[in-house]
Amino acid sequence: MAKPCILIIEDDAEIRELVSYNLGREGYIILQAASAEEGLALCAATPPALVLLDIMLPGIDGLEALRRIRAIPAMASVPVIMTTAKGEDADVVAGLELGADDYMTKPFSPRVLVARVRTALRRTAEGSGKAHPKNNEGILRSGDMILDPGRHEFSAGGTRIELSATEFAILALLLKSPGRVFSRERIIDSVKGTDYPVTDRAVDVHIVSLRKKLGGHSGAVETVRGIGYRLKDES
Repeated sequence: MAKPCILIIEDDAEIRELVSYNLGREGYIILQAASAEEGLALCAATPPALVLLDIMLPGIDGLEALRRIRAIPAMASVPVIMTTAKGEDADVVAGLELGADDYMTKPFSPRVLVARVRTALRRTAEGSGKAHPKNNEGILRSGDMILDPGRHEFSAGGTRIELSATEFAILALLLKSPGRVFSRERIIDSVKGTDYPVTDRAVDVHIVSLRKKLGGHSGAVETVRGIGYRLKDES
C-alpha cells in the first residue's frame, strides 16, 4: 500500500531537500513548493495527506498560507505541521490559533520530524475510520453535541463544525469523561503522547480556538483555575 502524500512548503532548498530525502526514505510520496503561492496551488489541485509549512516564506508568509489552506474545503482537516527558525512563542501561538496541528523549531532532528509526521498521520487515520470499522462505534454525546470518531465528524445543535485534528482529539478526550478535570499535561500526553515538547500555553491556545468554533456551546468547555479543563457534565 502506498504511503500518504506529504507537501513540503519551504523556501530553503537545502532544508527542503533534506526533509524530502528523510521522508522519502520512509516511503512517503513527496510534493515540494518553494513558496506559499506554489504550495497553495498544489493544495487545491492535489490535496496532500499532510503539510509541512515554514513560517518565514517570501511573499505570502506561512501564517497567511495556513489561513488560506484551511479555507480550501479538502484541506480543512488535513494536519499541518509548522516549522520556524525563530522559536518564539508568538509564532507558535499564532500558528496554533490559525489551525496548525503541531510545530517544530529549526534545526530539528530528521528522526524527530519523521516521528511527528507518523503521529499526525496516525491520528488522522484513526479519526477517518480506518481504526473504526463501524461508523457508529464510539460515538460521543453531550447534550446536542455529537462527536463521531469513525467519521471524524463533530456537530453541535445540528450544525457540523470543522475541527483540526488536535482540536478533535482534545474534545474527544473531554467528551469521554464529562465533569472530569484534565490537567494541561494530561491533555498533552493523551493527544500528543508522553514526553512531547508542547507548552501549556499551546494547550490554552487550542482550547481558545475550540471554544470559538463551538460558538454558543463554548461554555461547555470549562476552565478549572490552576488545574486545567473539563467538559460540563450535562447528565
